[in-house]
Amino acid sequence: MSERAAGVLRFSEERDPAALTQFVQLRVIDPEGAYWLRGIEAATRWLRETGSSELRVPYAYVTPEAWGSAGSHPLGVWVADQRRYYVAGSLEASRVTELEKAGMVWSVHASAWDAGLEVARSYAAVYGHCLPAASVVWESFPLGTWMKNQRAAARKAAENAVRRTAGETGVPYAGELSEARQEALAEIDPGWSPAWEIGWQRCYRLTLAHVKADGVFPVAAGGSELVVQGEDLGAWIIGQRAGWDRLMPAQQYLLETLGIEAPADGEVVVPVRRSQDERWNTNLAAVKQFRDREGHVRVPRKAVETVDGVPFKIGAFLDNARRRAGKLSAERRSELAVLGLEWAVLKGGA
Repeated sequence: MSERAAGVLRFSEERDPAALTQFVQLRVIDPEGAYWLRGIEAATRWLRETGSSELRVPYAYVTPEAWGSAGSHPLGVWVADQRRYYVAGSLEASRVTELEKAGMVWSVHASAWDAGLEVARSYAAVYGHCLPAASVVWESFPLGTWMKNQRAAARKAAENAVRRTAGETGVPYAGELSEARQEALAEIDPGWSPAWEIGWQRCYRLTLAHVKADGVFPVAAGGSELVVQGEDLGAWIIGQRAGWDRLMPAQQYLLETLGIEAPADGEVVVPVRRSQDERWNTNLAAVKQFRDREGHVRVPRKAVETVDGVPFKIGAFLDNARRRAGKLSAERRSELAVLGLEWAVLKGGA
């Protein structure tokens, strides 16, 4: 028993009624509450003493006696307990919030979250949105996959919230994206986790930026003046009008705010597909970007090159071109040869 507690229970001495009431309430009526309060006090002191911004406390760590009321506390065990309660779904939401504000590290993967957030912020600063394709790698970080995982965790959090509101008990918090983290991503891009496919949202945001910059829509799709970050927005707009009835009401509303409307009665809108020439040229540009950066064209089979935020599977592209070299036109073989692909000048490839 601590010296402070012993003093409260020493009946031969005069006692403070308020202190006695607090002791009985916490130690007798609510011992778990006392454990929480002492732990959060010790955690706060540990952060201040170490200068750390994260609660990465060794499991065997016990606070020094010199810390007074926060001294001699098994802080490492306490932090581990909070992680265990969190995974089991029994940690109160208010405590989750308080711990996260203190820099709680829920798992060994928490540092990856911080790294991902910084890369997401960097990507958004360049492209004006944080809606990368799943295969996008930015600053050597798999940002596309990371963002995909955050959206999945956010959806799980929303689904579990509905279950808890409906009265279901024992719903674990594991695998959910906390409100604090969702808010951090929303600060970077409010539309980072749409209810529909991410590619649609990316094209919408690019079209919105085009409109805000006083841009106009092309008369026909495929016009180079509306190819932004690798997305043919002209073709996309026509595709939305052609499939208007398959869109969600919210999507239709967003398009209408841009001046894109449903086809008039009797109007037939045919979606536009990218031509083979367009696909060839965009892949060729991606290969050139790879060569200019790496200084060679020894491209791995699974290599993906991102141009203006759009990923291109240049490894597969070149592999297919090499196998079909004998059937390619002289012009296309010449374009490949100029990039340094010697096999392109050989009949049939080699």
